[in-house]
Amino acid sequence: MKLGIVGLPNVGKSTLFNAITQAGAESANYPFCTIEPNVGVVAVPDERLDKLAEIYTSKKTVPTAIEFYDIAGLVKGASQGEGLGNKFLSHIREVEAIVHVVRAFENVDVVHVEGNIDPLRDIETINLELMFSDMEQLERRLQKSQKMAKSDKSLAAEVEIIQRVLKSLEEGKSIRTLDLSPEEKEIVKTFNLLSSKPVIYAANVSEEDLGNNGDSNPYVAKIRKYASSENAEVVVVSAQIEAEISLLDNEEKMEFLNDLGVEKSGLDKLIQASYSLLGLMSFLTAGPMEARAWTIKKGTLAPQAAGKIHSDIERGFIRAEVIAFDDLMAHGGNMTSAKEKGLVRIEGKDYVMKDGDVVLFRFNV
Repeated sequence: MKLGIVGLPNVGKSTLFNAITQAGAESANYPFCTIEPNVGVVAVPDERLDKLAEIYTSKKTVPTAIEFYDIAGLVKGASQGEGLGNKFLSHIREVEAIVHVVRAFENVDVVHVEGNIDPLRDIETINLELMFSDMEQLERRLQKSQKMAKSDKSLAAEVEIIQRVLKSLEEGKSIRTLDLSPEEKEIVKTFNLLSSKPVIYAANVSEEDLGNNGDSNPYVAKIRKYASSENAEVVVVSAQIEAEISLLDNEEKMEFLNDLGVEKSGLDKLIQASYSLLGLMSFLTAGPMEARAWTIKKGTLAPQAAGKIHSDIERGFIRAEVIAFDDLMAHGGNMTSAKEKGLVRIEGKDYVMKDGDVVLFRFNV
């Protein structure tokens, strides 16, 4: 899973990226200090996996992972190349979802490119640039499709959907807000448009506002209201706090967060929000060699889940032996005891996987 971190310059993007990936991306108090996107791979914390590794005395624990891309700050006019904007916009096309960092704190020592703090203006600046870029791309696609549709009638549906999407963009509505049928969504997906990508708004607040999840911060309230209008997620983070706790071990980190009155780190909240936004979940496999988590889309059938492990397992799928993680733990991790209680199920090709399934796939190639 690839998430692109975007925002105006100096809103805390690279500070947040550095903190959650510990990748050491450059962070400075001037625009465009990030030119090429920095990439950091982050293991997704999963206590279930750790417990399985302990039960099976697995030699290796392999969590699933997220790639974070730190994309340089966008400015007004980016779609026309302002501030190397075209190059930065092309980087966003590579990701599955956008983490849009919005500044929601006052600090006279950190300059703002617009001179003052206004989260809605900042959000709309970025969103408009994404939409302008999409309009330019779609207008070229429309000309090409209209010409080809004269001899290929099957392209009529594509022409119609492009015109509809263009009209929405001209009205200032991003593509992700459109009510599209599943068939239309499939067509739009082939265009790889920026404003169709799902968004998590990361409201970057001060330490004082983190403890109450930004509930008393008027900037956060505005961001939440805006996000609700386009079914986007909002996560309240403090990039500065994330930077501080990134240097601590897990025990010290939890103690630090508890002192602040915070249950989860910004990274944990971002992972949870991204899984929710993209409709993802994890199933688990375990044995003496390794305990491993696998990320799949909700609604995935057992053979396709098996294919995440290896294409041969999907091709030769016979059945899946499945137990819910909580059921296994209720029996102290004892698979024999769980089987005796009838909690291990034999599932076939039509089984829809569930989050936390512990699975053994049987196959023959």
